[in-house]
Amino acid sequence: MKTAIVTGASSGLGREFVRQLRTYFPEVERCWLIARRAERLEELAAGSEGMEVQCLPLDLCDPMSFVAYQEKLTAERPEVVLLVNNAGCGYLGRVGETETALQTRMVDLNVRALTAITHMTVPFVAVGGRILNVSSIASFCPNPRMTVYSSTKAYVSSFTVGLAEELKERGITATAVCPGPMATEFLEVGGITGRSRTFETLPYCDQVQVAGGALRAARAGRTIYTPTLFTSFTGCWPS
Repeated sequence: MKTAIVTGASSGLGREFVRQLRTYFPEVERCWLIARRAERLEELAAGSEGMEVQCLPLDLCDPMSFVAYQEKLTAERPEVVLLVNNAGCGYLGRVGETETALQTRMVDLNVRALTAITHMTVPFVAVGGRILNVSSIASFCPNPRMTVYSSTKAYVSSFTVGLAEELKERGITATAVCPGPMATEFLEVGGITGRSRTFETLPYCDQVQVAGGALRAARAGRTIYTPTLFTSFTGCWPS
């Protein structure tokens, strides 16, 4: 069964990927939704039409989630046509001044989990399959007060470029989408809203347009996709 897998599916950009999924990948017959909040996944699944939806309430900062995921892959052996690594987090604060757990959580989720999910899924990705990794415009340069976040996203973009080259012979592509800020709960959870004047002056991306553009870019096999508004933007944020 042709399967799409979306991490961080319970809110924001992740939900939008799921909503637009079959517009750009009509061949998808089944979708696995991965996130911590089971009730939100169930709500999203109830509103999804045209495909079978399975909810996997996993906390990707918990190493045991990788065991559960690997067991499901091994048991069901899906024909993966699209993997969307959307799960991620970002916290505002200087290195050495904020909680260590917040700094390491960004590494665990943005880097470790993305790498693990990709590594486990690649053997099940079909010829012509697509991998879509959510990076950020912050990956293009270091950003004071979001030093760790920016560094993790630089990893995501670099990882994607290397992965695309590795998988080329198998007919599989990898795409990194690098949007600017979006008005989602990501900003509230990360303690960013209202705490950065520079951040607040940046033009925001629309999550509906970002999701659609990213899925189109993945379908087309592009390696790096940045929403048009930010293509030439090279400034650092926030301050």
